[in-house]
Amino acid sequence: MAEGGAGGNQPPREHPQNLQGLLQMAITAGNAEPSQLEPMSDERRQWLQEAMAQAFRGQLEEVEQMKECLRVLEAVSPGGEGGETSEPAEGDPSRQASALELLAELCENLDNAADFCKLDGMRLLAHRYLEHPVAELRWRAAHLVGTCAQNVPKVQEQALALGCMRKLLRLLDHDGADVVRVKALFAISCLVRAQEGGLQQFLRLDGFSVLMRAMQSPVEKLKVKSAFLLQNLLLDHPEHKETLCSMGMVQQLVALIRSEHSPFHEHVLGALCSLVTDFPQGVRECREPQLALEELLRERCQLLQRQEEFQEELEFCERLQRVCFQTPPEESSMDR
Repeated sequence: MAEGGAGGNQPPREHPQNLQGLLQMAITAGNAEPSQLEPMSDERRQWLQEAMAQAFRGQLEEVEQMKECLRVLEAVSPGGEGGETSEPAEGDPSRQASALELLAELCENLDNAADFCKLDGMRLLAHRYLEHPVAELRWRAAHLVGTCAQNVPKVQEQALALGCMRKLLRLLDHDGADVVRVKALFAISCLVRAQEGGLQQFLRLDGFSVLMRAMQSPVEKLKVKSAFLLQNLLLDHPEHKETLCSMGMVQQLVALIRSEHSPFHEHVLGALCSLVTDFPQGVRECREPQLALEELLRERCQLLQRQEEFQEELEFCERLQRVCFQTPPEESSMDR
């Protein structure tokens, strides 16, 4: 191979460090001109065989690490065999927390996430750890569900089939630990974005109401992430705007904007913008005199003028003014 100017009898200066690198090297070789191809030397063939073996061994080692983590997590106290009623073994939860932490790191790799599910790991999270009495194990389990589910439809489908959505919404709505609620929201977002089955479960379980209550939480991180998810769901699924309006979402968003000014308001205003975009009913509700939204927007624009860190929030305010109060509702639309 002539890559990098190396001669036919010498390995390249830099060897690929993993399976992905070896595959890239193979693609590069496959694209080479016939005149560039040279017979493979014995030395290079041996190096390539060893490199391939090492890469596959690394993948197998990660699967073995996941199996060992699952052995730690699967331990049950006497009489606690099987099913949703299994009880975690008495003992030091720090070992279980370490296992969940390592699994989350390993499952950043999509292949490992799929293997984790094949090893029945998702079932263990759904049936035991999302409802574990130890808060650290609950939040680590929720984080692992989200990590595995990101952009992997088969994993999303398995998590949904195991009832994760219901349990995650319950954690978001009722858990006493803020970090558990934040991680539950992360996992929910990974199950509803670009996943129609997840969105349908979310709707069936009154997920928008849970999201609205999370936006009213005193926890800033939870408020921001909830509003951001609502904004994106409205952009991706405008067909649900009528449902949200019937729930009083316009009035609740305006009430949040009236609270003491915070960076969180940018995302609330963004969600309200998404709600009224090409939706006359939303515009009409924003014009209700008792909301006094026009005056609120005018005051907010004055407050934000010449404050560079709030320019996006200012733009949302100006767009709402333009759409809701300068155009008839039937004609209103908004640039995305």
